Amino acid sequence: MLIAHFIVAAIAPLLVRLWGRNAFLALAVVPGVSTVWALFQIPTILNGGALSGSVEWAPAFSLRLGLYMDALGLVMTLIAAGVGTLILVYCARYFSDSEPGLGRFAGVFVAFAGAMLGLVLADDLIQLFVYWELTTVFSYLLIGHSTELKESRRAAMTALTVTTFGGLTMLVGMIVLGEAAGTYVISEIVAAPPGGLIVEVSLGLIMIGAMSKSALFPFSLWLPAAMRAPTPVSGYLHAAAMVKAGVYLVARLTPAFPDSAVWTSMALLFGVLTMILGGWKALRQYDLKLVLAYGTISQLGFLIALLGTGTRAAALAGIAMLIGHSLFKAPLFLVVGVIDHSTGTRDVRELSGLRRSMPGTFWTTIIALASMAGLPPMLGFATKELAFGAYTHGGTTDVLVLVGMVVGSTLTVAYSLRFLWGAFFDKPEVTPTPVHAPGPLFLAPAALMAGLSLIGGPLSHLVDPLLARYADTVPLAPGSYETHLALWHGFELPLLLSAVCVIGGLILFRVRGAVVWLGARTSFVEPERVYRRMLASLENLALQVTGGTQRGSLPVYLGTILVSLVVAAGWWVVSEPLWDGDYPPVRLWDTPVEVIPAVIIAGTALLTLFVRRRLFAVILVGTGGYGVGALFYILGSPDLALTQFLVETVSLVVFVLVLRRFPSHFSSPALRGRRVWNLAIGGALGVLVATMSWFALAGRKEPSIAELYPAAAEEAGGYNIVSVLLVDVRAWDTMGEISVLAAAAAGVASLMFVRRTQPRKAPGGVMAVSVTSSPQPSGGQARIDLGGLTMAPSDLHIRPQWNHAWLPGADALPTERRSVIFEVVSRFLFPVVMIISVYLLLTGHGAVGGGFAAGIVAGLAFIVRYLAGGRFELYNTAWVQPGVLIGAGLAISTGIALGGAIFGSEVLAGGDVHLDLWILGEPHLTVSLFFDIGVYLLVIGLILDILRSLGARIDEQIERDAARARAAAGPGAPEPAEEVIS
Repeated sequence: MLIAHFIVAAIAPLLVRLWGRNAFLALAVVPGVSTVWALFQIPTILNGGALSGSVEWAPAFSLRLGLYMDALGLVMTLIAAGVGTLILVYCARYFSDSEPGLGRFAGVFVAFAGAMLGLVLADDLIQLFVYWELTTVFSYLLIGHSTELKESRRAAMTALTVTTFGGLTMLVGMIVLGEAAGTYVISEIVAAPPGGLIVEVSLGLIMIGAMSKSALFPFSLWLPAAMRAPTPVSGYLHAAAMVKAGVYLVARLTPAFPDSAVWTSMALLFGVLTMILGGWKALRQYDLKLVLAYGTISQLGFLIALLGTGTRAAALAGIAMLIGHSLFKAPLFLVVGVIDHSTGTRDVRELSGLRRSMPGTFWTTIIALASMAGLPPMLGFATKELAFGAYTHGGTTDVLVLVGMVVGSTLTVAYSLRFLWGAFFDKPEVTPTPVHAPGPLFLAPAALMAGLSLIGGPLSHLVDPLLARYADTVPLAPGSYETHLALWHGFELPLLLSAVCVIGGLILFRVRGAVVWLGARTSFVEPERVYRRMLASLENLALQVTGGTQRGSLPVYLGTILVSLVVAAGWWVVSEPLWDGDYPPVRLWDTPVEVIPAVIIAGTALLTLFVRRRLFAVILVGTGGYGVGALFYILGSPDLALTQFLVETVSLVVFVLVLRRFPSHFSSPALRGRRVWNLAIGGALGVLVATMSWFALAGRKEPSIAELYPAAAEEAGGYNIVSVLLVDVRAWDTMGEISVLAAAAAGVASLMFVRRTQPRKAPGGVMAVSVTSSPQPSGGQARIDLGGLTMAPSDLHIRPQWNHAWLPGADALPTERRSVIFEVVSRFLFPVVMIISVYLLLTGHGAVGGGFAAGIVAGLAFIVRYLAGGRFELYNTAWVQPGVLIGAGLAISTGIALGGAIFGSEVLAGGDVHLDLWILGEPHLTVSLFFDIGVYLLVIGLILDILRSLGARIDEQIERDAARARAAAGPGAPEPAEEVIS
């Protein structure tokens, strides 16, 4: 179920591209099926059972992947999946087919739904935290959907910052709690909770995380700002999913710690305070969405207070209110989207007369608002009666809590009336708002959820047995009796308090002008303003510290790091004399041939200190790298030697490409004292590293682990120990390394292609706007008539035609930069080198090679093609985008890794098979070969990304600068000299 969400999220952009907004209807099937599946589990839960399953991931570190569904998990699954299904249907009519980034939005939305399901079903604290942070990241992307708007980006960053702070605080508490309990399994912690002061501290930290996620005071500021998000995001994340994560966490741990003073005090204090403050601020909002946002904050405080009280009656009321809140708040957000689409505004000062022009929307709103205000016979009325009754038989604390809840519920009635009046009723000073009626599918999700709120009240006694399964895990309050969810509880104090709330809300609505005036005058602290000032102060402090410690000199930075390393490590070498041990005699070499590359390495390193030209320094450094490769080969490591040679070659090319934008000489010759100091640092570091390496190897007392490598390679079905280590024994390390490579490629591309100025506006359906002139025809060719086309459309079909050139893209180069011999050689060598790279890929498990080396060889083929034919030849040859190759490679490697857990015994589990292909032979296939294919594609994508960023992009910059220089010089000016680096 969880995997299905993430798989569908990956293909969602493709579905949106094919079917447009109607793809949301297909995407709704996945959470819809999850909802139906959860409904079929109700009999099991009612009979006192629970669904669970786990897979040991890293037992030594107490890490496991576990899922657990009880009554609380079932309720949250139905909320997350059920409401998510209806909102995906709503999206099919809320968005238009031309909405920018619609495919990305669809994928992230479905992935968020999957992460939310994982969160409520996780049975491990660390696993819960992972899903917790996934919801944070996905919510950041959803809130910031309108990337072109500064307000949208700022709101997304605010939500990310606040919730991440709370999440990290919660992580510390979870680790402390897990260590105190001796297990991170949530069900085991709840069954046998630990105690002590350290546990109280951990619970306080966890509560801070829950408060930040559920927008309780003082973390409430991010939720109103998040109203910049599209309405479906508000209806799901801010009514039924993300903000309920903190509520769920409180509900999950309260049965284990009902008597914890820290836990219950924080829940009651901040819950009731948030309920009152949020309701008060909602009364002076003019944006319908903000009215609901502050109302949501108020209701979340109500839920946290109920579920954190630690009594059975409050727990039953809390889980019932959890359902009721989702069924009235989500449809109200969707109604706001309908109104906004139909009228073009959400401002209550501009809306009038919608009661007659949008009757379906009006009655849907009436039902949802009645439930939110707690009016009979709605589900909200039954849950509020139960909530009031949970505090009518307690002491002073219960009385204070009850008073706070009555005040908060009074404010709820008042802002419910304000929403209804502002959205639908006539206003004498406002002309009737023109509307276009919403379609039935657009309004249906909101109407369905409102209808469930309506029938939920009379049928609430049918839901009571299910909810009681959770409530029974919390002890009864002293002197209380067992309560049940029902529509009618008799003429008791809760009914009187409900009447007081309705009357008080009517009075506040009647004097709404005075309430707005008083609210504005008593708003002494604006959380948003305080947050911005805190960020500004932090940024100013960072600038001051950075300015005082970093002067922009890379040699100073590197020298500081190296000196610190020499002092810190050298002190222990000298203070605890390592040379007093029993060590074998020092061998200068195994064979005299090793002296040759050693002298080359040392000589080139020294010469680098004295050369003035940048290109000479790069060549010397590369020569030293080749010397290291030769030393590897002499020592019997052909795999390492091959990789070293390939990496040095690519590095040389990259350095030369970048040097085109640098002066040919270093800025100024270093002073003699600085050179001596640099030489001393380098010498000391070299001596330290060599000494530590020798002592570490010579001082070994136990047998080397290398003795086990041949057996490990044979077990993995390979003969190349280095390759087996990379893709079998230490495949996790390789996974991390290729992830770093992917991140590096994204960083290089973002640095080179970022625009500091506002790009030119392009109409919908185009990919890019040309910033350089097209190449001039050569060799008697005619110029192509593009008919005024200056922008590349999203779908462009070109019929290729052979022009009898070795490298077609080379025609764009000036004649003086072309070499026919180079073009012919590169054309002939390209397929040969590509075949060699495939050979290295396929034979890497049993001979020299592997995916990394093969990918570099293939990348070198593209490098030669680019050097011979220029950037247009690169585009012509590498027609696949580098990002596609990087993503495909990472996806293949990750899929193979996860496939080991699904089809085998563990993640990255290996396997091999010998195939009999008759006369073609008997190839030996291993699972790691497919893992290596992912590495191969990723490395090719990385090199292509570097070529496009540091090669073609710089070519374009040079051409643009030359064109501007010619334009500034005017007609008749001599051509500028070609840039030469030497």
